[in-house]
Amino acid sequence: MEPSELKKAGLKVTLPRVKILEIIEANPDWHMSAEDVYKELLARGEEIGLATVYRVLTQFETADILKRHQFEGGKAVFELISKGDHDHLVCVKTGQVEEFHDPIIQERIAMIADEFDFDLTDYSLVIYGISRKAAGRK
Repeated sequence: MEPSELKKAGLKVTLPRVKILEIIEANPDWHMSAEDVYKELLARGEEIGLATVYRVLTQFETADILKRHQFEGGKAVFELISKGDHDHLVCVKTGQVEEFHDPIIQERIAMIADEFDFDLTDYSLVIYGISRKAAGRK
């Protein structure tokens, strides 16, 4: 996302917003918490406070740049909305999140919404379990 796209989203282009967005875009397969972003900023030598990170992530969520997930038993994590439709598997032992895309599931959800006279605007499917790796089975 270019800085001009921040303006289109109604946000001023500021150094903290640009740096935080760079970190999230550099880790597109990672569901990042505010603390994850903050740690990465520190590792890069940036002097942006944790409160600013929380504020910017919330602004990005409001501007439909990020989507917030609150997986069971975990802290809020964010991912880019531009990643498209997908669902999640969450390991209840390690907190590891895996993404998957299944057109059959998406088609079935659309059919269910239609069957009940709903115009589907969004949905969330999260499957909880224990990964084979966490269970000691590969």
